[in-house]
Amino acid sequence: MSILDHIGITVSDFTRSRAFYDQALVSLEISPAMTYGLATGYGRGPKPDFWISQSRTQDPISPVHVCFAARSRAEVDAFHAAALAAGGRDNGGPGLRPEYHPNYYGAFVFDPDGHNVEAVFHGGGPG
Repeated sequence: MSILDHIGITVSDFTRSRAFYDQALVSLEISPAMTYGLATGYGRGPKPDFWISQSRTQDPISPVHVCFAARSRAEVDAFHAAALAAGGRDNGGPGLRPEYHPNYYGAFVFDPDGHNVEAVFHGGGPG
């Protein structure tokens, strides 16, 4: 069980980021679960686990790393393709990352604000 209940990141352009995450996360069956003003929470059901919200200042956004759990290698592949189609920038295509562990299959993209967004599948085989 995860030690985190949810995580939130700030974005510089809520509308642009909302469009990116709506498109990129659908491949993982993650969708908007709740919207409150200029904040949207995403989940695989009614509980939001990942939030984006409009920055309240003009300060630069400090990029963070967020990793979403995929349920197969195919979901990782689909996430990477969907994120690129949504305007993300490649930061490491789908593949094994044996430096983490032998079955670590992940893909990385930068979102519109430069956040490093990943999907990973930890299972063995093609999943």
